[in-house]
Amino acid sequence: MKGDLGDARRLWDSVPSGIAHALRPGIAKVSDEVIEEIQTRIPEYARPSDEIYIKVVRLAVEEAIGRFLDRIEDPDAPWDPEPFRMIGRGEAAEGRNLEPLQTAMRLGARVGWRRLTEIAGPLGLSPQSLYDLGEAIFVYLDQLADAAAEGFDEARAHAAGEMERRRHRLLDLLLSQPPAAAEAISDLAKAAGWRLPRTVAGVALDDQNGTPSLPPDILVGLERPQPCLLVPDPNGPGQPQMLDKGLRGWRAAIGPAVPLERAATSLRWATEALELARRGVLPGGRGPLRCSDHIATLIVFKDEELVGSLAASRLAPLAHLRPSQQDRLAETLLAWLRYGRGAGEVAARLHVHPQTVRYRLRQLEELYGEQLGDPDIRFELEIVLRARQAAREGARPS
Repeated sequence: MKGDLGDARRLWDSVPSGIAHALRPGIAKVSDEVIEEIQTRIPEYARPSDEIYIKVVRLAVEEAIGRFLDRIEDPDAPWDPEPFRMIGRGEAAEGRNLEPLQTAMRLGARVGWRRLTEIAGPLGLSPQSLYDLGEAIFVYLDQLADAAAEGFDEARAHAAGEMERRRHRLLDLLLSQPPAAAEAISDLAKAAGWRLPRTVAGVALDDQNGTPSLPPDILVGLERPQPCLLVPDPNGPGQPQMLDKGLRGWRAAIGPAVPLERAATSLRWATEALELARRGVLPGGRGPLRCSDHIATLIVFKDEELVGSLAASRLAPLAHLRPSQQDRLAETLLAWLRYGRGAGEVAARLHVHPQTVRYRLRQLEELYGEQLGDPDIRFELEIVLRARQAAREGARPS
């Protein structure tokens, strides 16, 4: 509490206990004055047509005055802050901060003090007793304010926790397979305060302590077996830059933008991309990896057994060569398939002499024969050679 407890006890003891009995009959009148002052000066509490609300305000004012007089009569009576914590919780429920309530308390104390000075003479209060009584009012005001603040903070924390729980349930629903009903998603999104976007992207994250620094409209699932995020409208203005900044220092993969009902699919692609990044097949490091930049690699590695079977068939002509020879010819063949059939272009890409490329291409023609003239076989060769290159790069020590 703000006031020193020893000073507070001295004040309560110094106030004549009999004055409480004299003041009790005037509680209703003082309450009327306090309520009128509050509703006149504080717009948030001005609800003249709301009878229930006015009744609640009156009960709160009378409770505060009555408990103040109780403390005068019996300074040893236990202090129960719960009614004033409830007032603080009510302010949080109304969506206000504590400033209107604190202003209302100060106004109430001012009205009470004014009334006391008016009746000090008839009550026979000495100047010292009047001073002590006034100081006791403001010590009591601090106690009320502390209790209300506790209740306010409790309610805000509970509301934030409940909202977080709703968002976790919403994320579960959006990522469920098969997809949840659109009506169920809409209802839960409304309860969680989440605007339904046109598109979303799943983001797969590596386990890491802490929480990414991201806007509140991003659903966060760090406690899931695969930590993840769900980003609304990921291709909207400024969104890519926001993700780059918010995920700086994290190893993450961002799935493609998809309609809301396909959120699980986007996250699945992101999870697969993150695994390929861990293996070194896709570029890793700190910061987000975007699936949209690596679709071909993701497709190739979607079924590695199938690609492996195709590689065994299409790379069979190289199988009898030494590993170093296989590597050189595979590298040359891939460059030839990707960049055209001119030895000069391939040599520039591989940083070797054009004559070296011509020699390797003659070897490949001898090994493959007419197969290199078949566009379907060339397509399949490029698939398996790209997969081979990516897998070998991922296997290299970092």
